[in-house]
Amino acid sequence: MITNPDGPFINVSRLNLSKYAQKPELAKALFEYIFHHENDVKNALDLAALATEHAQFKDWWWKVQIGKCFYRLGLYREAEKQFKSALKQQDMVDTILYLAKVYLRLDQPVTALNLFKQGLERFPGEVTLICGIARIYEEMNDISSAAEYYKEVLKQDNTHVEAIACIGSNRFYSDQPEIALRFYRRLLQMGVYNYQLFNNLGLCCFYAQQYDMTLTSFERALFLAENEEERADVWYNLGHVAVGIGDLNLAYQCFKLTLVNNNDYAEAYNNLAVLEMQKGHIEQARALLQTASYLAPHMYEPHFNFAILSEKVGDFQRSYMAAQKSEEAFPGHIDTQQLIKQLKERFAML
Repeated sequence: MITNPDGPFINVSRLNLSKYAQKPELAKALFEYIFHHENDVKNALDLAALATEHAQFKDWWWKVQIGKCFYRLGLYREAEKQFKSALKQQDMVDTILYLAKVYLRLDQPVTALNLFKQGLERFPGEVTLICGIARIYEEMNDISSAAEYYKEVLKQDNTHVEAIACIGSNRFYSDQPEIALRFYRRLLQMGVYNYQLFNNLGLCCFYAQQYDMTLTSFERALFLAENEEERADVWYNLGHVAVGIGDLNLAYQCFKLTLVNNNDYAEAYNNLAVLEMQKGHIEQARALLQTASYLAPHMYEPHFNFAILSEKVGDFQRSYMAAQKSEEAFPGHIDTQQLIKQLKERFAML
């Protein structure tokens, strides 16, 4: 135990793990101390291996702990074997969740989905399993299926914060800000009090034309933001509100403040470039768009705006190259397709 006031509670390196592995009750408490408090995965794994051997490989709990150690060490296939073996001995929701995490790290979302659905057959109505399915669908960009499963979560637990927030977000992006506002107000009534909620409330109030609450919500969001990245998100959304009411000077200042808080905010660079284009500052706009496309090559907007800018100044070759990049990022963008068609016609005339 304690050898000096500043020393560790237990000196793990001096323990005889094989001795403690033979005492099941003590071994479990010691494992949790080593694994969770000391974060010493190697010694925790050694203890778990000795203990499961002493239990003649019949204790499912130790198999789960070995699986957790393998997961932390990045040995996902070994972890999968341990969790599967534990499930054969004792069917537990926690073990299903750990096994699903392994499949997600192995980039096998469909296998994880099937596992959750099999788990729901054995544990009908289990909120964590339904929520796991919804998260996977959301990551796979199947938003409608995710929303349906989040609704199922709310049928079982109508105070589930994640489900309420995700359905609210889905309603907002489905052009139903008034309904989204109900969900976010429900979270407020439940005592959720953070910058994300007030940020979303501000956007919903603006798009639902409840202007009296918009700026108040964003002010509260700025007050609750804990770091510069969070403040950058709030200023960026305020910039959109300013564009919406036609105050382009305020929008310009908001996007500038976004970059003060987060210098890698590609969307703010893109929007600033559009404002510079409207002012006729071609070179500044071009530099901002190049920065935005460098920071976020997956975004089509900087490439498309760069193509439009180059076409206006008569640089058709650069415009065509940027338009192709925009089409790669978003093949279904009609304006990009029309621009490429116009440029091809111009090239044919030369």
